[in-house]
Order: sequence, then C-alpha cells, then structure tokens
Amino acid sequence: MELIKNLKWRYAVKKYSEKKVSEDKVDQIVESINLTASSCGIQPYRLFVITNPEIRKRLGEGSFNAQIHASSHLLVFAGFNEITSEYIESYINMMEQQRNMEKGGLKILEDTLIEYFSPQTPEQNTVWSDKQAYIGLGTALIAAAELKVDATPMEGFDPKLFDEVLGLSEKGLHASVIISLGYRDAENDYLASALKSRLPVSKFSTKIN
Repeated sequence: MELIKNLKWRYAVKKYSEKKVSEDKVDQIVESINLTASSCGIQPYRLFVITNPEIRKRLGEGSFNAQIHASSHLLVFAGFNEITSEYIESYINMMEQQRNMEKGGLKILEDTLIEYFSPQTPEQNTVWSDKQAYIGLGTALIAAAELKVDATPMEGFDPKLFDEVLGLSEKGLHASVIISLGYRDAENDYLASALKSRLPVSKFSTKIN
C-alpha cells in the first residue's frame, strides 16, 4: 500500500528549505480537505491559505513555531463560533441542488439539525467545530504525504492574535488549528534522518472478535 510508505516518509518538519510548493499541489491538498468527512456533512469550519510573508511573520509573533513564517504555505483551519439555523438551511438547500432534488427533499434532515443545534451554547459549538476541523487536518497531512509535500500541524500559536490579524471574529470564526506546508531542509532539521518511532501495531490496537 503506497499510503503506508508515504506515511512512514512524513514527519512534523521543524526546519523548511526555501523551496516553494506549487499552487497545483496546494490546490489538491485544499480540495482533499474540502472532500473530507465532517459530522452531519455540514463543514462547520473554513480554510485560509496564507503565503503573504508580512502577515505570516505577524502571526508567528510570540510562538516557538518558526514554521508559521518559515515555510512555503500556511493553512489556518477556522471553526464556526455558532451553528445557525440560517446556515443549516442554506447548506441543505445547496445539497438539494447539487443532488438534483426538489426543494424540501431534505427537509427532515434540515429540521433534525436545527433542532439539535439550536439549544447548543457557543462553547459547545466551538468545541464541536474544532473537532471537525481536526478531521480536515488529518486529511491534509495524508494528502500532503501522498504528494510528497512536507507538513507540520501546530497548536503552538496565539489564537486571539490569529483571530485579530485575519479578522476571523467578524466572520463568525475562530482559529482552531494550523498546518505549514513546504519542503524539509534535510541538512539542518535534526528530525529529518531520525527513524519514525511508533508503538507496534499489536500493542497500539486491539481486535475484539
């Protein structure tokens, strides 16, 4: 299985070279994230692809993760602050159109989602949307490995700074998690030549027959 080989190849890069990732490969990674699973299928987060060096330098202020600004691209997963009835109605309408269904064909699903999310608190919405963003993060890592693009997932950033610099609060969003893309500087990254360390599968997983 080629995927296993690619996952053995990947690691969380600490130091990137100056080589840039082609926009075609970045677009493929973004499309992979867009196609990934989300609970209820309603994609409660948005993705920001940032290359602007000044913005990235500002986003990296106070963080120990130099990869925020010293890589080719930075992807920011921004979760919803609220799952509104209006958003659910709009999304279900889009689903009906894409599936060539009559309007109202997914009314039961729409009503079920609205009934579920309406009583949720902002804190519950935030936690839920963050969990969905992490599913997208996992897909991004796999897609990047398939394309032989290096990637580093990160939580070591200032979310309030990200919200401010990117204007996320005004969009009803908040920074959930980030990932840098680029190519490893093998000569200067101490992890580049390190063997991948993982538990044996037999110890990591349990089969219950």
